[in-house]
Order: sequence, then structure tokens, then C-alpha cells
Amino acid sequence: MGFLKSFFQNVFNEGGPHVESNSFESLSDEQLEAHLGVSTYGEFELTDAVRPSYDLQVIPSQGYRHDVYRDEENRTSVPVIMASASREQLFETFMDLLDPLGNVVDVVLETSHNREKNGHVDLYREHIDMPVLKSILWDYEDLLLNDGCTGIAVLNPRKPLEIQFDEHKMLIAYGENLRAFEEVLQQRLIPCDEAMRFITEAEHVHSSNENYVSLFDQLRTRLGMDGDI
Repeated sequence: MGFLKSFFQNVFNEGGPHVESNSFESLSDEQLEAHLGVSTYGEFELTDAVRPSYDLQVIPSQGYRHDVYRDEENRTSVPVIMASASREQLFETFMDLLDPLGNVVDVVLETSHNREKNGHVDLYREHIDMPVLKSILWDYEDLLLNDGCTGIAVLNPRKPLEIQFDEHKMLIAYGENLRAFEEVLQQRLIPCDEAMRFITEAEHVHSSNENYVSLFDQLRTRLGMDGDI
């Protein structure tokens, strides 16, 4: 069973409260395999990148909510839209969300493949034409959808606006005026639910494998991001 073989590690909400218990610790191999084999919750389908806690502290669902990112160091606040989309439309939604950023953007490729050695690593590429970027990303759709150790952020610092497609396969928009991004979500029939919770807000598990490590290296080369990770 592929997902079980690529079982990576438990990951808790970064910056959130400490989790005292781990719902995976007492599971038998059969229970673990059965849980990791579940990708559909109602009409919502997860990618292979992540699974919720065994006790389903958060049930995966489709929707978005508004939030605020607070930079304590600079004492600034930035509006945020956090969104979750079902697998069948997730990647196309991400690609549509890139359009409001403009014709020339910067890209940040995020990896935690070598988490034990190097922690979380960000690789940066400035000034890439949007059609070129989209063409490359379509070639790596499988990696970006299904690898729980790969994330990407695309931004236009001149606007400034940013879209993040993170390791949990959440879609996160940052900027003062997010109306264009919200219109994309509404066109995709992704509902606004200000009370919704995301899989990152509870215990969950990520997945990766050696093939995705290789594909990640290919993607960073295609994007012109040199250097070892």
C-alpha cells in the first residue's frame, strides 16, 4: 500500500499549542494502514500528501476563511485568505490564483525532505515570466499535489501579493486587496466559512518518498534555483 510505505512523520501545527497526545502511537499496523488509506471525506478528497489525525480532530472539507497575519517584529498586519479545495480541482484552482499576481513574479520553493538534517529550506528565484512558470508547474503537478514535503509560494513584491501552495496542500493568499483571489474561489464554488478549521490546526501526518525527492531536485533546476539543499 503506497501511502503506508511513504509514511514520513507526524507534524503538528507550527506555532500552535503543544499537543500532549499522539493518536497514532497506539495503533496497530492494520489500523494505521486503514486510516492512511482513507482519502475521501464526504465529497472532499485529499491528495496523497497529508492525512488527518486518527481521531479526526479536524475533518477535511472544502472552503475558505479570512484571517490576518501579524508581524510582531514590524508591528504590521496583513489580510489573509486560507482555502482548502478537493483534489479534483485543487491544482487548477492554484493555477487560477496565480493570475492576479501579474506577468512577472518571484518564486519560493519550500522543502522539508531533509528535515532531520537541515530543517525547513526555502529556495528563491526572482523575476520569472508567468507563462514560463505555469508551464513548468504543470509538468510537476504530481509532485506539487502529492508530496507532503514540497510547497511553493509565488509573489509579486511590487503589488504586494502572494499565493502559497504549502506542504499541506492549502491555498493561502496574502495582501492588502484579496478580492481577485476571493473571486477565483467563488468561481470554483469554494464556499466561505469563517468558522472552518484546517488540517494544519490539529495533529496530522505528512507523506513523501524518494521519487519525490528526485522530482523536487528536477523542479528546482528547471526554476533556476542552484545549490545543494
